[in-house]
Amino acid sequence: MTEFTPLPAFVGGCLIGLAAVLLMALNGRIAGISSICQGAVEGPAGERGWRWLFVGGLVGGALLVLLIQGAGFVPRTGYPAWLVLAAGVLVGVGTRLGSGCTSGHGVCGIARLSVRSVAATLAFMATGFATVFVLRHLLDVAA
Repeated sequence: MTEFTPLPAFVGGCLIGLAAVLLMALNGRIAGISSICQGAVEGPAGERGWRWLFVGGLVGGALLVLLIQGAGFVPRTGYPAWLVLAAGVLVGVGTRLGSGCTSGHGVCGIARLSVRSVAATLAFMATGFATVFVLRHLLDVAA
């Protein structure tokens, strides 16, 4: 298990919130990642540019952190390709069924006082808590 680092978590949360506010204020769009990604591929040609820039910023930011932290970041490896692929498909299906992803509902939906997003976020959190409890305390599976 990794140690909790409150300052980077706080700064990261503030930057996510700032990005969501700026996108809404400057572009009139909600920063739901699944919708942005879908629109980058399937949306009207005039809407694709800013969406690709947004996604590029997400990837670029992650790469920047990797470059800054260097060897401090150790990715988990050893998972079978089929399992990673199945997990990605399940996330995509869940995002479609839930009308958005956890970040979209949790950050942007709750900020807009969406009852649906509050309910979705509570369901995500409860499921996560239950999963950790079952894996760690009932099945004795370590992280």
